Amino acid sequence: MAVKKHVVIDPITRIEGHLRIEIDVKDGKVVDAWSSGTLWRGIEPILQGRDIRDAGLLAQRICGVCTWAHYEANTMSAEVALGIRPPTNARLIRNMINATQFMHDHIVHFYALHSLDWADVGGALKADPVRASDLAHQFSKNPYNASADHYRAVLDKLKRFVASGQLGPFAGAYMGNPLYKMPPEGSLILISHYLDALYIQVILAQMMAIYGAKNPHPQSLVIGGITSVMDMLDATRLGQYTTKLTQVGQFIQHAYLPDIDLITHFYKDEFVEGWGCGSYNFLTYGGFPETNDWEAKYRYLPQGVIFNRDLSKIEPVDEKFITESVAHSWYEGPDEGVYPGKEQTVAHYTGLNPDGTVKKDGKYSWVKAPRYKGKVMEVGPLSRLLVGYALKHNNMREMLEVYLDRHKARINQMFSTVGRTAARALETAYIWYGAHRWVDDLIANLKQGDERTWTRFEYPEEETNTAVALYEAPRGSLAHFVRIKGKKVMHYQVVVPSTWNASPRDEKGQRGAYEESLINLPVPNTDEPLEVLRTVHSFDPCLACAVHILDVDSGKVKRFKVEV
Repeated sequence: MAVKKHVVIDPITRIEGHLRIEIDVKDGKVVDAWSSGTLWRGIEPILQGRDIRDAGLLAQRICGVCTWAHYEANTMSAEVALGIRPPTNARLIRNMINATQFMHDHIVHFYALHSLDWADVGGALKADPVRASDLAHQFSKNPYNASADHYRAVLDKLKRFVASGQLGPFAGAYMGNPLYKMPPEGSLILISHYLDALYIQVILAQMMAIYGAKNPHPQSLVIGGITSVMDMLDATRLGQYTTKLTQVGQFIQHAYLPDIDLITHFYKDEFVEGWGCGSYNFLTYGGFPETNDWEAKYRYLPQGVIFNRDLSKIEPVDEKFITESVAHSWYEGPDEGVYPGKEQTVAHYTGLNPDGTVKKDGKYSWVKAPRYKGKVMEVGPLSRLLVGYALKHNNMREMLEVYLDRHKARINQMFSTVGRTAARALETAYIWYGAHRWVDDLIANLKQGDERTWTRFEYPEEETNTAVALYEAPRGSLAHFVRIKGKKVMHYQVVVPSTWNASPRDEKGQRGAYEESLINLPVPNTDEPLEVLRTVHSFDPCLACAVHILDVDSGKVKRFKVEV
């Protein structure tokens, strides 16, 4: 009889934040899983009582990656509460900055944080540069930096790096693991683009700074509009943005998308329904407003809910169906789900088992358990692409069908780790096209003589009802809930993408999206759980967003005084 083995992976590396995964393995497959966020941050209670004009700058500190997302979602929630909308120019500038955030996040995630789940560093050392160039040309007519001489230089650099013994980002890699399936030349191509992506992310950071003032924490947003008026009116600044956008597009079209085709080809036995996808419920709020009224049907990214893989029926989103459970989370409160507009965030740490493992039947994570109509939902690029495909939103169906036809695949195969990884790349190209669209719209609007960038408003004397901004961040659906009185924040709650995906079990015992996605994955060597990491990484975890600094001994939020 096979023996069940409990495996603890702590921390999950190459992510933003602190994540622990525990799995039970039997007969070489995962039979159960627990996802635990291991750090609490406390941004929500920090915001309460603050001036709403400062709240956006504080909210963007929720995360060091999705900075703009929290900045804009916070600002939008205040605008909903105040009943105002930004003028056209402000909306377009916001979309252009947000586009740089999306492209930066997706490219950095895939190459810096996820590519080594697919590419074997040890295998790349054995690659033939000429064959690598030939392979690259099989997946692109004009591949990015794909000469044999270039691959030879990358290989020499890689060999010197490994010989030094200071492996840096390659340290701890599972070299030679049988779950790596690409030939050495494929691994060399991905590692070559890993290095190229370091340069591309600099360009994207510069693009954000053109209208956002700086990166990673921009500062050009205000309630009602933007402050980067002179940059908007400067043709040189617009030229800088579009020139850099062209450079980024070259990388997306000739490196990123072909690399996804490369992975899809060599991992086709994993490009099957259910391999790394478990909940089959998908949620997207819609992102990038296309009108100043922010209606769901006028957003560049679609809105909708999918239940149980049924792409024939897409439900509209109603935020009243969003709840969060703390039955297995280290917070005080009722086990059953509570609407975030009425929810409190009060820490209640109960620790781990004496052997350091999670309390499977108790509280085991700083991440709460969001649910929609009581169901576990996956959020992120795959959710957006599936909803867009079903709704025939813009050209999202055609874009996905081209990819599927190229690999002789069916839509149900997208319910997989490979599908989730491909969806992020396809969305990157889709956002790139959107950025061009917003540039053109901005130019056209300015030519009409419209130079407005801010909407005037008054602060409310009475406390507002709960206002919510439904927003799409690179990792998925993000909602900021706020009540305001005068200029003060009276109540604040945030439900972020990685809270949806990384959630623990709820009061009904339903596993979160990470947990469910790991069931039945192969783990032939429990010392090297590559497939588990590959699937978790495919969600682009951001635990800094999901977990809300706590002293575990006293249970109190730490206070610090800075002497100046």
